[in-house]
Amino acid sequence: MSKKEKPPTDYCETKACADEAPQQPALMGWKELYLKEDWWAIYLGIGIVALAIVAFLSGSTIVKSLTVNPGGLKWSSFGQLATHFSQNAHLYALQLLSWLVVFGISTRIMGIKTAQFVPSFIILYLLSVIMFAIGGWVDAAKYNLEPPLVALIIGLFIANTTALPKWLVSGFRVEYYIKTGIVLLGATFPITLVISAGPTALFQAGVISLVTCLVIYFAATKIFGLDKRLASVLGVGGAVCGVSASMAIASSVKAKKEYLYTSVTLVVVWALVMIFFIPFVSKMLDLSPGVAGAWVGTSEFADAAGFAAATAYGRMAGNENIAIQAFTLMKVIGRDIWIGIWSFIFALIACLKWEKDECGTRPSAMEIWWRFPKFVIGFFVASFLMTAITAGYAAPVFNKVVKPGLIGPIVSLRSWAFIFCFLSIGLTTRFRELKAAGWKPFGAFTMGVVVNVVLGFILSVYVFGDYWAHLGK
Repeated sequence: MSKKEKPPTDYCETKACADEAPQQPALMGWKELYLKEDWWAIYLGIGIVALAIVAFLSGSTIVKSLTVNPGGLKWSSFGQLATHFSQNAHLYALQLLSWLVVFGISTRIMGIKTAQFVPSFIILYLLSVIMFAIGGWVDAAKYNLEPPLVALIIGLFIANTTALPKWLVSGFRVEYYIKTGIVLLGATFPITLVISAGPTALFQAGVISLVTCLVIYFAATKIFGLDKRLASVLGVGGAVCGVSASMAIASSVKAKKEYLYTSVTLVVVWALVMIFFIPFVSKMLDLSPGVAGAWVGTSEFADAAGFAAATAYGRMAGNENIAIQAFTLMKVIGRDIWIGIWSFIFALIACLKWEKDECGTRPSAMEIWWRFPKFVIGFFVASFLMTAITAGYAAPVFNKVVKPGLIGPIVSLRSWAFIFCFLSIGLTTRFRELKAAGWKPFGAFTMGVVVNVVLGFILSVYVFGDYWAHLGK
């Protein structure tokens, strides 16, 4: 694969991220505390939650003022929209400045040039405001113009019809935005629900991860004759968490950069397809929000794409919250933790079998920790923290005071993080470059997709259907 043919990294942060990933040491050590987006997502997410709690308990409105967006306006004329922006211009300026400070400083520490990130993020922010405005149109629901999906589609249109300058991708930090949003999601997710649903989600996720990975791996090696390292990257990329998993395995088995590009490309293709396919079929079958959310979590190939699909169907079915909760339990809590497990397993296989004569040291069990998606920790911390703070409120007080005063602002800021993410996905996906993956890897990966989607449907609808249908009740 020539340099010119390399597909975009899409859900990866930038092209440079994927270019460098396989060349970097598999383990960063404790430097990852300030060099990895997982940790910065935790710092930022928990920081927002803590600030929201302090503001709520002290009666301050500072956090609420940072949540302004035109999404709930229900405007019917551009005059109404213009009035909203003129009346709240100072709040939008403060909001943009706040995002620039927290994202700008953290990305600079991680090595992103501030001179490139700032203008790129400003453009991303302005586009996000437009996405919210579209969602705030009085007839938006009638035409299913959900901000996440609109953001994705418009991003794809811009990326595939316009030659974007290279520096612009500096602000399209997909992994950072989605992980920050997931940590904030934890603050709106009762820890009691996590505890009660944990065994079911973990078992279902374990079955899916094992079956999908093995199907792709053996299809790639036995049917299509592909290299074992490419097969392992494809297998884990399809079984767990798309790009993050592909990058982790590529480092663990010392895969070629081309293998990472191929896996990322295929993840993007099928993640985009599933954003529309699963909600469409779920609607045809009139699945409950919990069941459809579990199916999305079981069969989607990236956190951001899964959240978009779960949100879209949840709103169509009348219960967005339950769909998101089911998806989160299956994908974020159930499947994502397999990144560390598969990284260790394949590092061990590569070291003891594939590279028996060249490998000097065996992989350490600590590799599971280094590969573990740390933002999941942030999700649990936020959930525990918020559950502890709100446990003493009676239901009427919670719904009347706590929900709008504390939970509401966090949900709004979470929405901003997800819109940043969906736009970034679209703006970094170029279909003309997807052909570079090749038909053999595509065939192997697609076999895994078919098994994953069908098995995910069976588990979510028939095996555990009653459980997911009554989630949260």
